[in-house]
Amino acid sequence: MPPTGVLRAAGSRRTAGALAAALIVTVSALAGCGEGGSGGSADKDTSSSAPPAAVRLPPRHAGFDYQIGGAYPPPKDVRIVSRDRSDSPAPGLYNICYVNAFQAQPQERGSWPADLLLRDAHGQVVIDEDWNEALLDIGTPAKRTRVAERVNQWIDGCAQKGYDAVEPDNYDSYTRSHHLLTASDATAFMSLLSRHAHARHLAIGQKNTADLAGERGRAGLDFAVTEECGQYDECEVYAKAFDDRVVDIEYTDGGLRKALDRWGRRISIVRRDRDVSKPGSSEYVRKTR
Repeated sequence: MPPTGVLRAAGSRRTAGALAAALIVTVSALAGCGEGGSGGSADKDTSSSAPPAAVRLPPRHAGFDYQIGGAYPPPKDVRIVSRDRSDSPAPGLYNICYVNAFQAQPQERGSWPADLLLRDAHGQVVIDEDWNEALLDIGTPAKRTRVAERVNQWIDGCAQKGYDAVEPDNYDSYTRSHHLLTASDATAFMSLLSRHAHARHLAIGQKNTADLAGERGRAGLDFAVTEECGQYDECEVYAKAFDDRVVDIEYTDGGLRKALDRWGRRISIVRRDRDVSKPGSSEYVRKTR
């Protein structure tokens, strides 16, 4: 979803072989990290998966609502809510701030320096055709630093508004780069965002990308935001990697049943419509059972 309130339909994208690759994940301890409600650009790896003590992690197995299509009063059972960075957090809840960190929306493409848009051998901008979004060029340390400088300003805005965490989307954009970007590029870029988020006392969530769940420590990630992990039998990957700190959005009744049957007592699960619309819309769907 866009970080500027301009809507597109939600939907998950998965890398091939995600389940097989990620089932060998080993879980790093989250010692010293709390739960609860709102309260440098060097390109190098981080060896610790535990965020600073000042960072609050989302509670496990808590009522969740996904509101990145527009904010509205959360239902009474909700303790965790994710909203677009253009919206304000919900008072008294654990709030996750959505940012589109790895791609540029059509209306924002012109505001990016031309050399930070990924280009193919013919000089053409590489586009995510599903959403008509340009991929950002994170293929070198210097470019990762420059892209991170802009995205980190959005993260600063999330912190200033009082969010507890940030959800950078399109971590898996390297899989749509025609081999111009690699998983290592994505992980290195994410580590820049993670260090900045932690410095602003924000937790940071991995959005989908099950293939990279095993890199959560190097990337500095604290929890997972998944789309249709029940539908695609990926919940175990994230639950193992993130010690059940997983919030999952399903877009079908069948996916919701699958997620609840196996994981309903361990992770946070909600069924939403693919446009993540607001109540009052004919498309609005929200179910938890």
